[in-house]
Amino acid sequence: MSLFKQTLLSLVAVAAALALWIVFVPSARPMLDRIGVLGLLGIEPVATAPQGAGGGGFGPRGPAKVVLDGVIQDVLSQRVNAIGDGRALRSVEVRAERTGSVRAVEVASGQYVEEGAIMVRLEDRAEVIALERARLMQADAEDELRRLTTLSDSGVVTAVRIREAELALQNALLAIRQAEVDLDQTVVTAPISGWLGLVEVEHGDRLTAQDVIGVLTDRSQIIIDFRVPERVIGALEVGKEVTVRSMSGVPIPVSGRLTAIDNVVDRASRTLRVQASLDNDSDRLREGMAFEVTVDVVGQAYPSVDALAVQWSSQGSFVWRVQDGKAQRVPVVIRQRNPDRVLVEGDLSEGDMVVIEGVQTLRPGAEVAPANEAAAARDGKATAATL
Repeated sequence: MSLFKQTLLSLVAVAAALALWIVFVPSARPMLDRIGVLGLLGIEPVATAPQGAGGGGFGPRGPAKVVLDGVIQDVLSQRVNAIGDGRALRSVEVRAERTGSVRAVEVASGQYVEEGAIMVRLEDRAEVIALERARLMQADAEDELRRLTTLSDSGVVTAVRIREAELALQNALLAIRQAEVDLDQTVVTAPISGWLGLVEVEHGDRLTAQDVIGVLTDRSQIIIDFRVPERVIGALEVGKEVTVRSMSGVPIPVSGRLTAIDNVVDRASRTLRVQASLDNDSDRLREGMAFEVTVDVVGQAYPSVDALAVQWSSQGSFVWRVQDGKAQRVPVVIRQRNPDRVLVEGDLSEGDMVVIEGVQTLRPGAEVAPANEAAAARDGKATAATL
């Protein structure tokens, strides 16, 4: 077969395929019209098609049937994730107030201790003796003052002598108070109610004021320290709910609340320190554990459309808005994707109707008719519309 015949057959095959494509594919004519091929083929452009063709090639005449959905206003949410360290609501290192030998340990490691309960007793024999001596001094001073007061009526005792006896009684009373304080310091009591960690002393140990007996923690709540970017500072407030997840996988309450916000931004990291509290009723959390904290920050309001309404072209994303029974192409910028809706920025207002089904044959200015006669919006968020 000659080269001429081969070329001729190839052209015939291409022309037949093109004709079939134009006849059976509704979107073929608008596409060929945009690139200027229809004029070369001698086919009438789509723009001059008879009224009511709806951009539909050689198919059925009349407006294009589409499914509409309403535009609603929704708020852009920003999610901030941070890792924070947990600490107990209150934590105290228990120490003795004086040096002494341990006479008895009244608590055990891991025990819950009530505030004021005795934890450790130190040797107190010297303190007991000092208290008894001070009481004897008090009794002697009282007798002396009573005797001198009786003699003062006869003029034998001077006022100065009586004054000295009164001072001696006051000193004896102060000695009793000092001895009672010294005796009280031989008993170490719990400063707060909480769980006791490992007890670091035993009977017979020699304690100083620097030695730690144990750590008491009130872990009824866990305080989580974490940092957030400075861009979300304006949306934070005490009492705001946050989502918390344990990094160790321990099941915990899924939500907590912000309890404190710092007033200085760190210049190096451009972050702000905040604190959140988490109830620990199950007592499964410990001080020092790591937590992932999520804060949802409410942002700007944007038009929200059904995810099916967003289309793409070489110029970017757009939606088909229907006004006065005609389709209008509206460019949009996607700001946030949600499971069933998309927040976009563009020339859209709440209540506008956009096409979510039947976009294949649409072009700017094409007449459309809603396939859903009431054009009910998805999830009941927009009212029905009838063109």
